[in-house]
Amino acid sequence: MVPFSRTGRRQALRLAPFATLALLAGCAQEGDFGRPKAGAWNSLIETTGTLAAREREEPASAFPFTDEERALRDRAWRFLMPAAGHDAFTDILANLTRTRVLPASWRTDDPAAYHDTLMAESFRSPVSRYRRLSEDIGTDARLIPQFAAVAMRVKEGDALRLRSLPFAKSLDDGDVRQAAMRVAENRCLIAWVRFETGRRSRRYRYALEHLLIEAPGPEGLAVGQTLAALDGRRPLLDPLVPPEAEARCGLLPETDGVVPIPAPRPIVAKH
Repeated sequence: MVPFSRTGRRQALRLAPFATLALLAGCAQEGDFGRPKAGAWNSLIETTGTLAAREREEPASAFPFTDEERALRDRAWRFLMPAAGHDAFTDILANLTRTRVLPASWRTDDPAAYHDTLMAESFRSPVSRYRRLSEDIGTDARLIPQFAAVAMRVKEGDALRLRSLPFAKSLDDGDVRQAAMRVAENRCLIAWVRFETGRRSRRYRYALEHLLIEAPGPEGLAVGQTLAALDGRRPLLDPLVPPEAEARCGLLPETDGVVPIPAPRPIVAKH
């Protein structure tokens, strides 16, 4: 179950009609390469999320998405959904959060969540758990550069949009507001992915540390190296948005402070 803050519970009452509509759409539908599956259900949830975000007075532009903005949202799917499969209700909550039906700050970080799900699945050999962990970490590591490349193109497009505003004499205040909201949407989505990659890394590290104690094996060395590769690629996201973007975009849970996180140490060292 996903824990909610006091403010989150109050907002839930306001957003109940939106959440009910989105729940009727069912579970998240996943496509290939860590992207959502195109279809009516996912489109319905996304539309509902835009309405809910406007209700919360969050940036939610009425402008159509550019091809790059759509690609950015597709690439974000992988990092905003649970790394390991959960029960259907938890997956629905995660998808409602991803699509902004529910605010991102509702979710609190549970470092043990991935490990608990990993070990709850039936398996014959602990080797399969190491393999699954390595595959999940490796997929994240491979997809971060692709997301960063799309995010950079979106950032360049936003810069062009903002530079063009003073020269577009036919725009009214509403047009300018919609443009500003789209830029804010894009920046907050990039910040959200950066924020979640940090959480995912911590969950993977927790899983590896506990797996090494529960079922020690030489496979842990390779998994540790894959995790180091993931952490080595996460800084690709840092230049895309300011350091304080997560706080400005309301991504930090209410109980969290902005506390520097020390650089992770290698879990398994080869002697």
